[in-house]
Amino acid sequence: MIEKLEKKNLKLAKWWQLTKNNKILCTLCPRYCTIGEGQAGFCFIRQNIGGKLYSIGYGRPTGFAIDPIEKKPLNHFYPGTQILSFGTAGCNLGCKFCQNWSISKAKLDNTNSLEASPEDVVALAKKYHVPSIAFTYNDPVIFGEYVIDISKLARQEGIKTVMVTAGYIDKEARKEVYQFIDAANVDLKAFTETFYHKLTFSHLEPVLDTLKWLKNETDVWFEITTLLIPQENDSPDEIKSMCEWILKNLGDSVPLHFTAFHPDFKMRDKERTPPSTLRMARNIALSEGIKYCYTGNIHDIDGQTTYCSNCKKELIVRDWHSILKYKMKDGKCIYCGNIIEGRFV
Repeated sequence: MIEKLEKKNLKLAKWWQLTKNNKILCTLCPRYCTIGEGQAGFCFIRQNIGGKLYSIGYGRPTGFAIDPIEKKPLNHFYPGTQILSFGTAGCNLGCKFCQNWSISKAKLDNTNSLEASPEDVVALAKKYHVPSIAFTYNDPVIFGEYVIDISKLARQEGIKTVMVTAGYIDKEARKEVYQFIDAANVDLKAFTETFYHKLTFSHLEPVLDTLKWLKNETDVWFEITTLLIPQENDSPDEIKSMCEWILKNLGDSVPLHFTAFHPDFKMRDKERTPPSTLRMARNIALSEGIKYCYTGNIHDIDGQTTYCSNCKKELIVRDWHSILKYKMKDGKCIYCGNIIEGRFV
């Protein structure tokens, strides 16, 4: 593997330092992997080659797709538009319930990866006339160097960029990774440390810290998604506690998405999330005071509709990822003039 990689034009990674025993400490995410010669970090795509850390996923996406932006999901970021989506191999979390495990748990030597420079990615977006690019499928934190170069170039070309992420990133690294990012959807996977530790092999607090940082120190538009898993993170008490934290720390205007789990990867013994659970969670969020809450991965027109937070009229009616009705102008409700938080055409 190393000999094969050394023949390529590898990208020297950011965010690392040598340790006293000549290993590499990766400082990109709170996992802080210590990596020996020839080894890769937990994410698979940050590798110690000759005493230096390389991002071996740089320029090597696993494939591209053009999606509705609502699929990310983002309901308040240019709704109705399309977005060019891609990821790489690897991930810095170990979610037992991963819905994209064939990509996120793959290594570059056992997945079909392409070659695409940042210029190629932006040119592809321009070719298909899509206004945004999404870093998604696996967690884009692990290919942060690639994210920076693409998002910088995209901004110069007037193209928006979106992070679809678990928010598990070091405090210093995130300043650079998000420098040119326009929007994010952050997976808040649960609201207990037990869940994060046992089912994702990570920790809750760094994710909460990233959410607060996005709100207080950036202009990035962001929304939150929680995949509700039966008997794991779907209790009314946990959902209520999470909503209370969001209101206290992020405010009432951050859109919240509750999505349905299906059995996959290492959690095939669970049932699918009943639609009633998602509707229960949405009702809790709305009753607590969150303005915009949505359901996903089920057919639920009411749960996917954007309502005016003032007059309660239907403004954006969605059927899955298709928009059936759009009653906004200049980011405002056409009925009462109320401003709807987000980024709108």
